[in-house]
Amino acid sequence: MVRSVEHLQIELGGYVRPGESCVPWLVYDDAGEVVRPIAEFLRDFAARGTSPSSIRSYAYALLRWWRWLATVDVMWDRATQAEVRDLALWLQLHPKPRRLPRTASATTVGTTNQITGKQYLDDHYAARTIRHSNAVVSSFYEFWGEQGLGPLVNPVARDHRDRGRANAHHNPMHRFRAEGRIRHNPKIPRRRPRAMTDDAWGALFDAMGSNRDRALLALAISNGARASEVLGMRGIDVDWGNQQVRVIRKGTRAEQWLPASSDAFVWLRLYLSEVSVRLEDPLWVTLRKQRDVDGTMNRVPLTYEALRGVLRRANAKLGTNWTMHDLRHTCALRMAADRNVSLRDVQTILGHAHLETTAEVYLVEDERHTVERVAEHLARLAEPKPQPAPVGEGYSAGDLAVLFGKGVLS
Repeated sequence: MVRSVEHLQIELGGYVRPGESCVPWLVYDDAGEVVRPIAEFLRDFAARGTSPSSIRSYAYALLRWWRWLATVDVMWDRATQAEVRDLALWLQLHPKPRRLPRTASATTVGTTNQITGKQYLDDHYAARTIRHSNAVVSSFYEFWGEQGLGPLVNPVARDHRDRGRANAHHNPMHRFRAEGRIRHNPKIPRRRPRAMTDDAWGALFDAMGSNRDRALLALAISNGARASEVLGMRGIDVDWGNQQVRVIRKGTRAEQWLPASSDAFVWLRLYLSEVSVRLEDPLWVTLRKQRDVDGTMNRVPLTYEALRGVLRRANAKLGTNWTMHDLRHTCALRMAADRNVSLRDVQTILGHAHLETTAEVYLVEDERHTVERVAEHLARLAEPKPQPAPVGEGYSAGDLAVLFGKGVLS
């Protein structure tokens, strides 16, 4: 089936909202009813110990898939490879649908910041988003295939050119599993993380308006912890004697102690002198108290959106577009430049599952130095060359050239 996707418009029907206690996020249709096929999948997904943020991400990807099926008028259990292929094409061609137009960010969308050298997010779907969408849809139909429902064949096609025949060594006592690379996954351009300069870091740090924000940023840039890992810390996760902090790693959910700079602990001490945080309470809380349902005024845990607001205000003041992940990149590149820190050390501190991921930091750092050395080479070429000394009186230039070679006098 050939479908023209250039002029298709996806209707913004349905929504994602917090669900019940065991399934933190659910997808609802226009009538406010839970979409049962998605709810069953998310329930199974949550039972695997998946983090709420991952469940939320899957819920939004499946909401997009549900909207697409409604647009092309195909039932979820009748979907084919054509629907997955056409959605991948549509996501590459069309901007993200928005309920409200952009306001303050309308002038910067898709442009490059002149100070940081980073590009602002645009309104088109990134390659990682399309790949994530394909992976979520594939998992959804794999789940329902195990239940004996849905399409007979997973609509997310896979390539087997590099692996030979699919399931060539399949055990007939086991069920078939998907093999190979997802066919309609776009290639991801290689990203080259950039370290913040000392001046840029100092300007961002000075733009912070509270000891809490200074402590949080100083902690993040000293050990490269992710924003979600830093925000998940509690009062008991601070080891003052050894100057270490404990975080819950993203993905594995494993606990890990990380070192932190002495400056970070100084600012952390100043912050905690202003607020009262018990050992079992979240470490980072709002500066202003909020009224609870019982009428009492209390500070609430600092959320990711609130932290983004802190950086948004600082960026507006400085004319930059720094994010928390830039602090992680800066920490990684600083460690990579230290010859006393091994690749394995960097992998451990950053919490990378694979050493290859960490190795890319070294490759990027090496490329940066290569560019600097080539720039110095070009500068040397542009320097005026010294003129050769004149031939002394009584000597023939031709005779000297024969005796010593032309290069001496040229």
